[in-house]
Amino acid sequence: MLDRKSDNPNPSGLLDTDLVSELLLGMRLVGVDYRRMELSPPFAYAFGEGDSRAKFMFVARGSIALRAPSGVLHEMKAGDAALLPRGGLHLIGSSPDVSQPCTELASLRREPLCSMVSDIRACDESACSEKERVLIFSACMDFDLGSMHPLVALMPEVMRVGTIMVRYPEILPMLEAMAREVSQGRAGYAGILARLADVVAASIVRAWVECGCGDASGWIAALRDPRLGRVLVALHREPGRDWTLAELAKLMGASRSVFAERFLSVTGVTPVRYLTELRMRLAAQWISRDRMPIETAAHRLGYGSQAAFSRAFKRVTGRSPGALAGEARQERPRVAV
Repeated sequence: MLDRKSDNPNPSGLLDTDLVSELLLGMRLVGVDYRRMELSPPFAYAFGEGDSRAKFMFVARGSIALRAPSGVLHEMKAGDAALLPRGGLHLIGSSPDVSQPCTELASLRREPLCSMVSDIRACDESACSEKERVLIFSACMDFDLGSMHPLVALMPEVMRVGTIMVRYPEILPMLEAMAREVSQGRAGYAGILARLADVVAASIVRAWVECGCGDASGWIAALRDPRLGRVLVALHREPGRDWTLAELAKLMGASRSVFAERFLSVTGVTPVRYLTELRMRLAAQWISRDRMPIETAAHRLGYGSQAAFSRAFKRVTGRSPGALAGEARQERPRVAV
């Protein structure tokens, strides 16, 4: 049974370091399209509508107003960086009154700098000097946390680097390096900027997780409970294992009834449902993103037959794995905006 101290297993509210490591182990945050943008005020642009991929933005010179999908306005100055983990329609402007209608950022002419980095210039050289132009480096990113994908939905729509600078001062040199590279245009600067953007964006996510994930609840609350967190880590580490309620309860150090009650109260679902949904999320990623054969996915997730797996997949996701695989084969690379 649980002891009396379990009501407040982690009074600091921070996540256990080992659990954070497990959480971040499967993180995939890789830039697929980068842009160096030089814009002369006044301007107002829209980007990301219909695209759920993450976006990263770094202001190297000048200032911008960033309006999130919720309507909240974020004013960013030179040296500021932000991760937009869920994508969606965002607006950027040279003044805080930015609103629709805006010009689509995707409509601006792009010149390739290297394989994944483009240069966008929307400058009226007669209207303002180079120092008055706003200089931005941005990226469109493939972002998921593997089996921990629900974490993305719990993140703030805009994650500002300024909120973590005091606790994580090591990010500052990376931002300073980005400012130098984007401004000076030295040999190979585009590739270096792309790598720095990936690292800074990943650092923002790690800092948010290590600081307790803000006000996020659900299974984040479970991770804050070291004993229940051990159960979640075990499920995510071995999703294809034939877990029993008794084995999971033993991991937590509780009876089956107490474990089941505690798991349901914190995560909102039963252990069986949680494991099934976890397996189907992984399967969807493997089949769609990695082009894994359906039979292989079924075997890795502990299903004795492809038919049983397909029934479970359709019950949870509402579609068949075959349909998902067919879409993956037909999908063409998307143009990032």
